[in-house]
Amino acid sequence: MRKPIIFGNWKMNKTNAQAQSFFDGVDAFATDKADFGVAVPFTALHTSVNAAKNIHVAAENVHWAPNGAYTGEVSVEMLKEIGVKWVVLGHSERRQYFNETDEEVNKKAAVVIEVGMTPIICVGETLFEFEAGKTESVVRKQVAGTLAGLAPEAVSNLVIAYEPVWAIGTGKSATIEIAQDTCALVRDEVRNIFGDDVASKVRVQYGGSVKPDNIAEYMSQEDIDGALIGGASLEVDSFKAIIDAIK
Repeated sequence: MRKPIIFGNWKMNKTNAQAQSFFDGVDAFATDKADFGVAVPFTALHTSVNAAKNIHVAAENVHWAPNGAYTGEVSVEMLKEIGVKWVVLGHSERRQYFNETDEEVNKKAAVVIEVGMTPIICVGETLFEFEAGKTESVVRKQVAGTLAGLAPEAVSNLVIAYEPVWAIGTGKSATIEIAQDTCALVRDEVRNIFGDDVASKVRVQYGGSVKPDNIAEYMSQEDIDGALIGGASLEVDSFKAIIDAIK
């Protein structure tokens, strides 16, 4: 049995005071039925790590270099120093707006793993690719590219989030069948590269307009081990409702 993993993604939202208020309202309600967490902006990480007792805290990005002339970037050692243990990599908005490639995400994943942190690696197709029937080829390529050269044991312990770009912030969500089939495809590509044992252990999330009223149905699917949640993770009541929905 793979333990469910539910992470919110705040994106470019919440000040330190707002982050503190969120944890004050939610942290005590997190149970051990799943790994519950939130990915927060760099500026709110220190406050969030200190405030969270039952909820994991992730950074929303990191650079692959240990230091250097990369203005505006943050290294894994900077994150590790303040107690961050998880990092979201290759989110569709990073790929779409900042032109992140599979190769860059792969380099970031390698350094995150090297320092003992856990990456949540995002993959997913655009609306154009979805409508053109290219979901399988795009997602398989992204999985293979982002995991290239990583050790099997490391892949067993990381998380892959399938996030169709056309369902991010649009209010649209993939049908249960599409979400399950594509998460199964993600697992199958891991199996092709690393074998059955790794594929059986790696956790695969679905992300894309997941809300309290639909998360249980997604979570009932064989290959969906969790969710990466956007808007519904910003409010105390909705995130508490999501926690309550995980049985």
